Amino acid sequence: MSGTSGAKHFLDAFADPAAVAKYADGPRRFVPGLEALHRMTGLLLAERAPEDARVLVVGAGGGQELTALATAYPGWTFVGVDPAAEMLRLAERTLGPLADRVELVHGYIDDVTADGFDAATCLLTLHFLERHERVRTETEIRARMRPTAPFVAAHGSFPQGRGERDLWLDRYAAWAIANGGDPEQVAKGRAAVASSVQMMSPEDDEAMLREAGFTDVALFYAAFTWRGWIACA
Repeated sequence: MSGTSGAKHFLDAFADPAAVAKYADGPRRFVPGLEALHRMTGLLLAERAPEDARVLVVGAGGGQELTALATAYPGWTFVGVDPAAEMLRLAERTLGPLADRVELVHGYIDDVTADGFDAATCLLTLHFLERHERVRTETEIRARMRPTAPFVAAHGSFPQGRGERDLWLDRYAAWAIANGGDPEQVAKGRAAVASSVQMMSPEDDEAMLREAGFTDVALFYAAFTWRGWIACA
C-alpha cells in the first residue's frame, strides 16, 4: 500500500497526537459490532491457521485488532504495518505486555519483507485506497502469505447507485449519533468520508479480491456501510 491523494486527509489526522489519543472512540462509535468483528476475524483465521501462526496485520495502527487477536490466540505472533507513526505508538501502548509478540513496521505493505504468513488481516483500511492501489495492495498481501492461508478484509463498502450513496452515508451518520456521537462532529466525519474515502460497492470489492488472486471469497459481515470477507491466498 502506498499513499494516495484520497488518503492524505486521514493520514494527516493520524499524525496528530491529539486526534490519535481519541482514535479508539471513532471505530467503536461508527462501526456496528466492532468487538464482534474482531472475534469473528479470529475464528475465521483459526479455521486454517496453526496454533503457532504468524499473522500479517495491514493497517495495524491503534492496536485494537492486534490486541483482540493476541489475547484470544496466545500462540500467534504478528507483524503489523501502518504508515502513521503516531498510530503505531498508540498500538504499542494499547498492546502493553502483548507487544512482545508483535513486530510493528512503519510503512506500507511494500515495507514488509517477511513472507510465508499463515494468515493476514486488513480491517478498516482498504477503503482509503483507489481501485488500482487497492488491488495492488491486496496482491502484495497475498504474495506474502503461504498458499491457502486465510485472509480477512473488512472496510467501508456499500451500494453506490444513484441516490443510494447519500442514503447509506446518512445511515452511517445516524448510527454514530445513536451510538453517542456529537451530531456536529459526526456531520464533519460524514463529509470527510463522502469527499475523501474511496467507498465502492460490495460487488466491486469482491471482484477486486478475486483480481488480486484470492479464492473462496465469501461475505461474512454486513453492517450498514461496512462489509467483511474471508478469502484464501
